[in-house]
Amino acid sequence: QGRTHRDQQLVLLKDHLEKYYRSRNRKWIVLFPEGGFLRKRRETSQAFAKKNNLPFLKHVTLPRLGATQVILKTLVAPQENGTPSGGDTVRKERKSKGLQWVIDTTIAYPKAEPIDIQTWILGYRQPTVTHVHYRIFPVKDVPAEPEALTNWLYQRFIEKEDLLTHFYETGAFPPPQGQTKAISREMTLSNLWLVAIQSFAFLSGGMWYCLFQYLYHCLF
Repeated sequence: QGRTHRDQQLVLLKDHLEKYYRSRNRKWIVLFPEGGFLRKRRETSQAFAKKNNLPFLKHVTLPRLGATQVILKTLVAPQENGTPSGGDTVRKERKSKGLQWVIDTTIAYPKAEPIDIQTWILGYRQPTVTHVHYRIFPVKDVPAEPEALTNWLYQRFIEKEDLLTHFYETGAFPPPQGQTKAISREMTLSNLWLVAIQSFAFLSGGMWYCLFQYLYHCLF
């Protein structure tokens, strides 16, 4: 039942990308290949790794292939020798609608304790600094075949494990090869922006409640 449900979701994802992503000329798509929260998937992932002779990962879980494969197959033009096949027409379409890059993001929290939604809303923890490590890969360098793509994804998450191990041991991500120090840029969330977003969420919820209540009374 679980596999059948996932297969159905992948079909729905492909249809959604074809109908809504392309037609609206979207530029970005965010994907969590892990498929769930670390605390919920870690044990299952480690058991799968042991069964299949894969590396034991503590700070991340092994990624799943399905959604990644659907997204790349649907939103990336076919490649021939590193360039889009089909001539200038496909190249122009790919430039306007196709994905160009894979931005690999690794997030680290002090003491490996992320701030959840409840903590963020209620504010019962002290402010903390979230560290984000970026790497960029041209999409043409990402393999399309399932086995090769699986190996490519696994390698990225093995590297994430090394990055996070270094972070939790030293308090910082390792510098890029050939450099002595990682370049860091501070980004601060605006309290005014956060209040505005929360206020909009509450007002929006109230508006929909009143609308449904009105429709209910009209119909019944």
